[in-house]
Amino acid sequence: MPKARVADHAEAGRGRVVKLIGNGGVKPSYWEIAPGAANAAGQNLTLALAAQYGRDNISFVAVNPGPVGTERWGGLVDAMARDMEITREEADMLAPRSIPLRRIAECEEVASLVAYLASDLAHFINGTMIEIDGGQQKPLMDRLRDR
Repeated sequence: MPKARVADHAEAGRGRVVKLIGNGGVKPSYWEIAPGAANAAGQNLTLALAAQYGRDNISFVAVNPGPVGTERWGGLVDAMARDMEITREEADMLAPRSIPLRRIAECEEVASLVAYLASDLAHFINGTMIEIDGGQQKPLMDRLRDR
């Protein structure tokens, strides 16, 4: 049986793939080595697929959110507190302090970007990565931890 190609599954040869990955691949931190490496691999794959399948009129883009107020966020804060040996309250403030906008993203902000990128309006956006992290500067989190 022949292998199925991405192009075989794209509607009328015009498709979009939007991958939510995370900003750890482009904004590394010593306390996120494994997730950052996984993010970088996903980003690399997205760029390679964009080059490979662009000729089939299929675009690929990676969305790299920073901290987002999801159910998962509370567990990440708990892990930061444990791993950095700080209080949960201190850990909960690390991310907002590393973002010039002084807050983490709302789910709707990320969802709106993904919806746009998946629409016909954004088909020519291909082979790129878009950070949606409020301009996060992860080294600020490191310095706060290493005080």
